[in-house]
Amino acid sequence: MESHQRVDDLFSRFSLDDQPGYAAFLRAHARALAPLEAMIRPDAPRLPQLAQDLATLNETLPAPLAAPTPPSDAYRWGVRYTLEGSRLGGAMLARRVGSGLPRAYLSAAHEKGGWAAFQRRLDAAAAKGGRTWIDEAIRGASAAFDLFAAAALEMAPLHG
Repeated sequence: MESHQRVDDLFSRFSLDDQPGYAAFLRAHARALAPLEAMIRPDAPRLPQLAQDLATLNETLPAPLAAPTPPSDAYRWGVRYTLEGSRLGGAMLARRVGSGLPRAYLSAAHEKGGWAAFQRRLDAAAAKGGRTWIDEAIRGASAAFDLFAAAALEMAPLHG
């Protein structure tokens, strides 16, 4: 998905192996994650782990970005898809975090079978909802990616 690649490219500008770069990465994630988790109320929120990692770095949670009001349940499913999928990427990124830096947020992966179980629930909801439901879920996923992109653009270091 184009939105996913854009977010990956933007966050690749952050250094995860030094404290200033990693703290900026976490602050950017917090700006997007907080309003999105408030929107979907996940069973296993990651904002507490993110706040813990920032506190370990002597940082506080930044103010959240403004998120759109979800127009439908399908839209919220799309947001959930983006957030649940980001757990997979987080587990990979956790290996790149510098020695001695906290990793609670990025290490908050799914329990065994959790991603597959989520996908089954998503597929069942999509089958029941039809094409309009799927289109709305895609809009929700895109909006979540857009919020992460906006946060990354705000906080990303400039490269000359």
